[in-house]
Amino acid sequence: MRRLRRPPRLSWSLRRRESTPLDKATITLVALIVLTALIGPLVAPDIYLSDIRNAFHPPSGQHWFGTDDQGRDVLWRVIVACRTSLGAAAVIVFGYGLLGTVVATVASVGPRWLDEALMRLTDAVLAFPGLLFALAVTAALGAGVLTVMTALILTGWPMTARLLRGIVRETMAMPFVQGARTLGVSRTRLMTRHVLPNALPALWVKWASDIGNTVITVGGLSFIGAGAQPPTAEWGAMVATAQGHVSTAWWIALFPGLAIAVTAVAFGLLGDMLHLRTDPAVRQRAAAARARQVAR
Repeated sequence: MRRLRRPPRLSWSLRRRESTPLDKATITLVALIVLTALIGPLVAPDIYLSDIRNAFHPPSGQHWFGTDDQGRDVLWRVIVACRTSLGAAAVIVFGYGLLGTVVATVASVGPRWLDEALMRLTDAVLAFPGLLFALAVTAALGAGVLTVMTALILTGWPMTARLLRGIVRETMAMPFVQGARTLGVSRTRLMTRHVLPNALPALWVKWASDIGNTVITVGGLSFIGAGAQPPTAEWGAMVATAQGHVSTAWWIALFPGLAIAVTAVAFGLLGDMLHLRTDPAVRQRAAAARARQVAR
């Protein structure tokens, strides 16, 4: 069988664009956040041990982020909470990304009636507010990080399914896919070797940005009592615990809130960077601009 040549994938596209200072800063910041989540809890002291004598100490050389109402070091609690907040967000995005990918793939390769049924189900889930569903699930099953993760996975997959289904439909109409069909390539091999590898890069952009947004959502649900419960170290729960001391001990709420904001911005920038590196239209405009500069 004649071997078909596939278009360049994401890895090749990433190497073709020079990194800007913002790109390097974004990668460094994201890497630092991920390393904090992986290594921080392993080297942290016991963050649940109370020391009332050191309660409400402001930031100092001994406690860089100060101490909370129980005398616990806020810096170490923020570091340990990074694993809870970022880990929950990563699992949620991975979960609904996988579920949405499966639904979109089945809808694209299955019969028309199955495609219509799955898309109507997708529309029905999209019409239901995700946060309201998460609150309903926590009311039924009890508050907790696992409950929030389950609820957000069940409400987050339709956007991935909708987006991927559209991309797969466009990719299936491309000449190299039509050529593979003509040569008798099986439907399974067609999807796994030709269609999905060229459709998924657009979703990586979405998923990268979604991690930052999900950190905010998980933190918000913990803040209102639906997510992580004290004394669990989670950024939203830490802000909720500190809301009664904002006027006298501002640092207890400030630093977890800053951690949420920095993480959301970092992964948002990562999504923008991936978009600039993978969008063919952006690459064509950049190539045209370089050509004009050379011509001058």
